[in-house]
Amino acid sequence: MIQRVGILPCVGGSGVSYSTFSSMVSDSSYRKSFINSSIKVARLYGLQGIDFYLSYPETNSDGFNMGILLQEWRAAIDSEARNSNNSKLILTAQIPYSPSVSSTSYPIQTMQKHLDWVHVVSEDSPLLSRQSLQALMQLCMTQVIYATGMLNPVNNGVGTPATGPAISTDGFLTYKQIKYYIKQYAPDVRVRYNSTYVVNYWTEGTTWIGFDDVEAITAKVSYAKEKKLLGYFVWEVSFDDNWVLSRTAVKL
Repeated sequence: MIQRVGILPCVGGSGVSYSTFSSMVSDSSYRKSFINSSIKVARLYGLQGIDFYLSYPETNSDGFNMGILLQEWRAAIDSEARNSNNSKLILTAQIPYSPSVSSTSYPIQTMQKHLDWVHVVSEDSPLLSRQSLQALMQLCMTQVIYATGMLNPVNNGVGTPATGPAISTDGFLTYKQIKYYIKQYAPDVRVRYNSTYVVNYWTEGTTWIGFDDVEAITAKVSYAKEKKLLGYFVWEVSFDDNWVLSRTAVKL
């Protein structure tokens, strides 16, 4: 059964300077300040926990210090709950996953011990690819939305050679933008679904857009339930169009 929880603020992410992250995890006073402030913010806004976007450790030292951070964070959360009338905060993490990136630098054992669960950010891998399957079996899924220009409009299936981001976009479109784009430029062109890679796609001329529509969302949520995963997440709910994808997920 998919578990539902309240709102967790996410701290960290790709926009944070890696040097800042490295400096924070390597200094005990910085770690303490970071941990205390995160708990304070969660309580101030009545949130149910904290989600940490873990940067990929560039050194063994950073990986080790990341483990210390999680250990101290969990201890602080437990202590705060014991000394207050509040329920214990949830502590989770997001990990950017890529087939080309090894997970050996992450403090895996420490993560297993001190995190409630982990979200794998795997948008660069299709659901059922061999590389992403191992991670998704244990953790989670996220959705992919991107637009490219094709070299050959006739050969327009999944995996077709691309020239780069589609014209007038930077390669990224929200689901809402995709639906508007299709309606404006080629409403009669059918959105297709590839069950092998679990992705919807739409093409017109040299424009190719791959994204998660109702079919892909249905397959992914069903997959999460079948594999008894703790849940799933998408980036982000506000990108939906009239809550079509959200309603699809809830009904399963």
